[in-house]
Amino acid sequence: MDLRPVGYVIGLLVAVLGAAMLVPLLVDLAEGREQWPVFLQSSVITILGGTAIALACASGVKEGLTIQQTFLLTTSVWVALPLFGAIPFILGETDARFVDAVFEAMSGMTTTGGTVFSGLDDLPKGLLIWRAILQWLGGIGIIVVAMVFLPELRVGGMQIFKSESFDTFGKILPRAGQIATQISGLYVLFTLICALTYLYFGMNVFDATAHAMTTISTGGFANYDASFGVFSGPIEYVASIFMVLAALPFVRYVQLINGNPLALHRDPQVRGFVLTILVLVLLLIVLLEESVHLDNEQAVREALFNVTSIISGTGYASVDYMQWGSFAVALFFFMGLIGGCAGSTACSIKVFRYQLLFASIRAQLRRIRSPHGIFTPRYDGRPVTDEVLSSVMSFFVFFILTLGVISVALSMTGLDFVTSVSGAAAALANIGPGLGDIIGPAGNFATLNDPAKWILTLAMLVGRLELMVVYVIFTVNFWRA
Repeated sequence: MDLRPVGYVIGLLVAVLGAAMLVPLLVDLAEGREQWPVFLQSSVITILGGTAIALACASGVKEGLTIQQTFLLTTSVWVALPLFGAIPFILGETDARFVDAVFEAMSGMTTTGGTVFSGLDDLPKGLLIWRAILQWLGGIGIIVVAMVFLPELRVGGMQIFKSESFDTFGKILPRAGQIATQISGLYVLFTLICALTYLYFGMNVFDATAHAMTTISTGGFANYDASFGVFSGPIEYVASIFMVLAALPFVRYVQLINGNPLALHRDPQVRGFVLTILVLVLLLIVLLEESVHLDNEQAVREALFNVTSIISGTGYASVDYMQWGSFAVALFFFMGLIGGCAGSTACSIKVFRYQLLFASIRAQLRRIRSPHGIFTPRYDGRPVTDEVLSSVMSFFVFFILTLGVISVALSMTGLDFVTSVSGAAAALANIGPGLGDIIGPAGNFATLNDPAKWILTLAMLVGRLELMVVYVIFTVNFWRA
C-alpha cells in the first residue's frame, strides 16, 4: 500500500490545525496573561511538522484514494490531530502530563467532552478557547466523515445514506463539493447565531463564543467546573434548541434552503429523534415534580436541557442529576446510548440504526406468524437490503462487545463497577460525563489512573469513527489486499 497520499492529506490538515492555534494566541495577547508564547511555539511546531509530512509525501499524490487508503486516512487523521492538538496543554499553564494532554485533545476532537482539568474557571482564556476550537473542528470533521467516507466504506449501515448526501431530493445539488461548501457555511452560520443568542441572554462575548462552538459541535466543553450550571435560567432553553439543531442531519438543512421545505419532516430519523426526546423529557418532568419536588418550570427546564445534552452527546450538565434517584440515573445511562441523527455532529449509536433494528425485528415476527409470507424491512418507505441490515447488526454486536471489553479493562485498573461501565459508555458513545461520584456530572476524569485514561482515549477514537473503521485496519487481509 502506498502511504504517501494518506500522509500528504494528514500533513495538510496538521498544518491547518497549527494555523488555528493563532486564534488562542491572539486571545491570550488580548487578555494580557503572557501565555501567548505557548501558542506561538505550538503553532510553529505543528505547522512545520504538518508541512514536513506533506512535502515528504507530495510525490505520491494521486487523483483518488483506494478503499484501504481511505480507511487508513480516516483513522490516522483522528490520531494525528489530537497528538498535535495536545501540545498547548503540555506547554501551557495546565502543565499537563502527556497522557492528560492527549486525553483532553482526543476528547475535544471526538467531541466527547470529558475533561481531566480542574480549575477551569481560572485557566487562561487562550487554553479555554483552544478546547472549544478542537471540538468545533471535530464537529465539522465528523459531518464530512459521515457524509463522504462512511457511506462509501459501507460502515454500520451508513450506505443507506449514500444517495441521500449527493443525490438529494429532486437532484437539486448533484455535486458533492457544492453540498460540502453549503454545509460548512451552515455550520458557521449556526455557530454565529448561537453565539449571538447566548450573548443576548446574558453571556459575555468570550463565553458566548466558546459555548456556541461547543454547543453546535455537540462537544460539551465548558469554561467552568460547574459546566452549564453557571448559566441556569432561560438560557438553558436556548442551549437545548441549538443542541437539537446540531443533532439533526445537516444535509437536510441543505435541502431545506434549496427548495425542499419538508426535508426535515420527511426524514424518519428526525421524527424519531424528536419523539424520543419528548417522551424522555415528559418522563423526567413527572419524576422531578413528584419525587424531587421541583416546581413546574424548573422541572421542565432541567429535564429538557439535560435530556437533550445527553442524548445528543453534548455532555453539558446544569445540575448533578445523580441526586435525582436511581430511575433517573438509569435513564441517563441508556439515553446516552441512543444518540442523534446520522450526518450530524451527534454521536453514539444513532437513531436510524434503532429504527432499522426494529424494522428487522418486526419483519421477523411477521415471518414467524406467517411462515409463507414475504416480509421485507422498510426504511423511509424503501426496502432495506440484506447488506444494510447485516452492516447494522454487525455494528450493534461490535458496539456491545466493545463496551463489555472496555468495561472489564477499566475494572482491571482498579475502578469500581459504576465508574467502569459508565466510563466505557461515556467514551465509546462520546457522551462526556459518566455516572458516579468520580466521573459523574459533578466530577471529571482527573483522578483516574493512567492506564484507565489511555483505555478511555482509545475508546473515544473507536467510538467516534463508528468502530469498524478502526478495527478493519488491524486485520491481516486489509494489508494483504
